[in-house]
Amino acid sequence: MFNPRLTETLTDFPFARLNALLAPIAPPSHLAMINMSVGEPQGAMPAFARQIVMDEVDGWNRYPPNQGLPELNLAICEWLTRRYRLPKDLLDPNLHVHPTAGSKEGVYVIATIATPQEKGGGKPVVALPNPFYQAYLGGAVLSGGEPLLVNANAENGFLPEFDKIDEATWKRMSVVYLCSPANPQGAIASMDYLQKLLRLCRQYDAVLALDECYAEIYTGQPPAGGLEAALAMDETGGKDPFRNLAVFHSLSKRSNAAGLRSGFMAGDPKLVAMMLRWRTYGGPQIPFAVQKASAALWREETHPVETRAWYAKNFRVAEQILHNRFSYYTPGGGFFLWLDVGDGEEATRKLWREAHLKVLPGAYACRETNGVNTAHRYIRVALVHDEKTTREGMTRLAAVL
Repeated sequence: MFNPRLTETLTDFPFARLNALLAPIAPPSHLAMINMSVGEPQGAMPAFARQIVMDEVDGWNRYPPNQGLPELNLAICEWLTRRYRLPKDLLDPNLHVHPTAGSKEGVYVIATIATPQEKGGGKPVVALPNPFYQAYLGGAVLSGGEPLLVNANAENGFLPEFDKIDEATWKRMSVVYLCSPANPQGAIASMDYLQKLLRLCRQYDAVLALDECYAEIYTGQPPAGGLEAALAMDETGGKDPFRNLAVFHSLSKRSNAAGLRSGFMAGDPKLVAMMLRWRTYGGPQIPFAVQKASAALWREETHPVETRAWYAKNFRVAEQILHNRFSYYTPGGGFFLWLDVGDGEEATRKLWREAHLKVLPGAYACRETNGVNTAHRYIRVALVHDEKTTREGMTRLAAVL
């Protein structure tokens, strides 16, 4: 009675596996638990946005528009224009953007929108980096596509080498997922990397689904984005610069607003139109209060600076304590540490047993390719807490491992 794609292929969600791994172990009761396994920001959402949500009480009896409120779509376009130095009025709020319930909804649904039943004489292929965000795999499998895991490891700078995929596979490609800055390694795709990948997608009529949800969490220069990369290589005079491209953003990390469930897709107007069509049939509308608070958050530029400072402090603490161990590096973006501990599962058990510290085995964010899980040596550590808690967590980790 169940869809076998869901019951047989999409098994063992990482945090369910983590709970099962740790269930038999009694952690030390004299230590407070520190959870560094989940990338859930612990800072507060700005007060002005919380106030908007509380004040907007009159909209709860009405259905919000599927396409998003005009003020939100405009605020998104204005933010994209500022952030990626796009020409004024290039983005049309009615054509180029569509609000989503967080970036998770968008990156999942894009595979449904862009994967046909057959392509290139066979089953469509959906490529994703390995390790990966689970919504990519969910989108690939439940759309009927064949997932192609492309390893992103230290040898290739943690950026998947999609250009090494053979031509026969590219002819079957429907969607290529990329996260930049990457979860979990924090690697940032250069402008040249993005342009080469977009050219390949266009050559074989595939969609580049670029997850940029960590774009505002960086430790050096602001990461390049898909829209600016596409515009820089545009040969249409601005008439169709974003073809085959969908970028995804979220307020979860930028604004410490994970519970708001607010993000957007931007790019190719044809894809935006199909996202709207999908929502009219099966997607939930985003509440008025959430949309209005979101518009205010995209327009305000002070709080992301404060958020970056929060994470910068945490990375300084981590570097101070771990700098010469576990192949430590401060990532270019995101808020995770990707630590080589030799055996990720054993290190996770040990940290829970001896330090009451919860982390995620790297292998749980990755799948085997050719019989090998390339992330089995790693743990992922989310530096989302305040500086004091981060210092305590790093001190316990260093002492135990």
